[in-house]
Amino acid sequence: MSKSGITRRIDELGRIVVPKEIRYNLGIRDGEPLEIYTSDNQIIIKKYSQVENIKDTSQNICNIIYDSCNLSIIITDREKVIATSSNLKEMQDKKLDDYFKNLIDDRENYISTNKDIKLGINAYFTILPIITSIDCSGLVIILSETNENNLKYAKIVQKLLIQKLDIV
Repeated sequence: MSKSGITRRIDELGRIVVPKEIRYNLGIRDGEPLEIYTSDNQIIIKKYSQVENIKDTSQNICNIIYDSCNLSIIITDREKVIATSSNLKEMQDKKLDDYFKNLIDDRENYISTNKDIKLGINAYFTILPIITSIDCSGLVIILSETNENNLKYAKIVQKLLIQKLDIV
């Protein structure tokens, strides 16, 4: 844990301002949920990831789709890769670049018509946002040698995750 050298006072309503520089460095947007907990004599504030809370479920979905359909899947939260099919383990926890963050912010689908190189992988990509009642929480990324049925499977995974996130 690094010290910022910044001191803030708690106001009469119990609020504290997280300095803009720290919010910027951690990629914390206005209105973004933060997790607050205590440990020993410390108050810890951490970025909250809905998708990371269902990491095991996400991992199981990736494995089932890969084993049954031979489609490689990546599931992300807003910052990094959360789960992958077994053939993409090296992608686990990889930070998302601006291209993927923009897809999340814009809530956009992306379906490649030719093989693309994204995330260092040359494949057909079908990318759908995971949009819950709160916000766009991440992406479902399906990559394969052909574009056949990718959208269908991406929508199935997307719906499973949204249903799970809305329950949690």
